[in-house]
Amino acid sequence: MNAPTVSRRQGLTIGVVLFGLLALGFAVDGGRQLLSDVTGVLSASYLASALRLTVPIAFAAMGGIFAEKSGVINIGLEGLLIIGAFGAVASLWGLSATPIGPNIWVAFLLAVLASTFVALLFAIVCIEFKADQIIAGLAVWLIALGLAPFASIVIWNRTNSPSVGTFSAIEIPVLSALPNVGSLFTVTPPVLLLVLAVPFSWYLLNRTPFGMWIEASGEDPKSLDTAGISVRHVRYAGVLLSGIYCGIGGAGLALNTGQFVGSGDTMVDGRGWIGLTAFLIGNYNPVNAFLASFLFAGLDALQIELQQIAGYDVSSTLVGIIPYVAVLVVLTLVGRTRMPAEAGEHYESDE
Repeated sequence: MNAPTVSRRQGLTIGVVLFGLLALGFAVDGGRQLLSDVTGVLSASYLASALRLTVPIAFAAMGGIFAEKSGVINIGLEGLLIIGAFGAVASLWGLSATPIGPNIWVAFLLAVLASTFVALLFAIVCIEFKADQIIAGLAVWLIALGLAPFASIVIWNRTNSPSVGTFSAIEIPVLSALPNVGSLFTVTPPVLLLVLAVPFSWYLLNRTPFGMWIEASGEDPKSLDTAGISVRHVRYAGVLLSGIYCGIGGAGLALNTGQFVGSGDTMVDGRGWIGLTAFLIGNYNPVNAFLASFLFAGLDALQIELQQIAGYDVSSTLVGIIPYVAVLVVLTLVGRTRMPAEAGEHYESDE
């Protein structure tokens, strides 16, 4: 398989997002000054903020890639992120009353396990009982969307949790001391995990037997079965990986702020759905999906920065629809993303 390169799809995506930023300039008060103000906020600290916001989107995108390339369509990424975010905060809060104490890494691991467990239930329903994968994925999202705020009320008597601990930043020696760009190299553990997970995921999918099994499971499961590899086991692995990745993304999001917000669409606020669009734009390539996720997170970070500038009233709703407009334009002009041939199809072994 080919190594990751900047494709025409990526170039068009960047163009669409830049066009969206231009359109945004006419939608805010004082739009003629937008260009100079944007130049002012596009600093190393802005890029570092965008990278932190990329964590839940990119991890959801990579998780979706593993599930769908194995043949199981998982649109419940948003729900898995919610489980990860709630699980991290609830675990850290609960651990404070145990001999272990408020160990943030234990809470992080428990959150990943919780998300993976929900992904396992989803896999059982879809693989063993052959449920409709779209409906099952929607069920995961809706259950998480209702369960997490309900559990918050049971535990804390309110939908928003109290503040808990957060990850401490890690300073990369030498690089973090560089003038102007040093803040890019002072990162939280979830960001560091993301930077490592992107090349790892690409390598796993493109340079290992497991990656070949994942692809064959979604493209030609009959051939995989004939080769003596269990399609069922490979699809379980793909879905469980989506749970692990979403658990990391959700926990990273919550432990970055130190609180779970359960009101409205919860603190996840559509990042799982944006992750889904990111891997579609990236055409199931982890590197491309990360780049798309970073662009979308950058828009979010830009909106936050612009709201700090006096005289601007930037609509978060307007910014929120740009990723969806971008994916429609990209898929229309470049051509639709090629889904795995057997994605969403149940497979019965001849055994």
